[in-house]
Amino acid sequence: TDFDSRKKKKVAEIYQALNSDPIDVAALRRMAISEGGLLTDEIRCKVWPKLLSVNTDDLPPLPAGKELREDNKDYQQVLLDVRRSLRRFPPGMPDDQREGLQEELIDIILHVLKRNPQLHYYQGYHDIVVTFLLVVGDRLATALVEKLSTHHLRDFMDPTMDNTKHILNYLMPIIDQVNPEVHDFMQSAEVGTIFALSWLITWFGHVLSDFRHVVRLYDFFLACHPLMPIYFAAVIVLHREQEVLDCECDMASVHHLLSQIPQDLPYETLISKAGDLFVQFPPSELAREAAQQQAERTAASTFKDFELASVQQRPDTVLRQRFRERPRGEERTKSILTKPRTNRFVKLAVMGLTVALGAAALAVVKSALEWAPKFELQIFP
Repeated sequence: TDFDSRKKKKVAEIYQALNSDPIDVAALRRMAISEGGLLTDEIRCKVWPKLLSVNTDDLPPLPAGKELREDNKDYQQVLLDVRRSLRRFPPGMPDDQREGLQEELIDIILHVLKRNPQLHYYQGYHDIVVTFLLVVGDRLATALVEKLSTHHLRDFMDPTMDNTKHILNYLMPIIDQVNPEVHDFMQSAEVGTIFALSWLITWFGHVLSDFRHVVRLYDFFLACHPLMPIYFAAVIVLHREQEVLDCECDMASVHHLLSQIPQDLPYETLISKAGDLFVQFPPSELAREAAQQQAERTAASTFKDFELASVQQRPDTVLRQRFRERPRGEERTKSILTKPRTNRFVKLAVMGLTVALGAAALAVVKSALEWAPKFELQIFP
């Protein structure tokens, strides 16, 4: 069939990229993003380390679990979380095999934390680690998770939630760019972004029941900028536009609706859309809006902030802020007057092609270099 021949062709291209000298990491990124991702766990074992620049030739031996567990401040919490993680293992796996994997899971987590005392364990971290363990086994998983924890997941592993909240602040500006109506409805309902917290900090591992969908998303996220999961979260909300708008406009109803993630999402389409939105509205463009979200919440938005904002922002953004602060009665005029509708939808239609063609992969990698200095450049060769 057509699908089988496409799959064969893709497998051949992946191996060609792996065998070229030097390894063609840009091609591997494109393969991980494009339809079907990396296809098999066997291929993931070879490609994931390349996407994270992990050298698989000299993996350190794993320390014995006993010495890790003694006097480790996180041990009890990790143990509790791992014990509760039954549903993250394939249904039908024999108990003793699963229990063995759970022990390995505890050791990997404690090992990474011990070697990186600046990292703080958070609930949900084990959902990411178990995905790697099931795909690549314990030794390689340890190396990959360590690299990931000091890069992509770094913000979630701070002593406070501040940086995680900051990343969540990107959600509404992305939604606003694509669908101001959904954005304004969610703002009126005052639903906030906490419904997406577990999506973000577990890379959706905690909320999706089908393991195939989880690893497909991991292919995508590993090949992209660290903020891609928040774009994917926005795309899920946008995909559910009608359900959201049909909902009662109050916090409880909208939060309940959004926090129940549908299991039958059209993943390939959504991945493609998330890539497109990233290219169109890169984090650098949304950073001001995200900071504005923060300012509005922290009540530090004094006149000085407004002055600063008006110097830095396009006038229409400032206007929009002003309108938003007006009483609700002027709701309708606001939306007509201030949402710049210029060729946005034309642009969206054109962009629909980019990820399929792998062009976005390039932009995604390039803009990854602009991300906060916290990320060392070598992980984006």
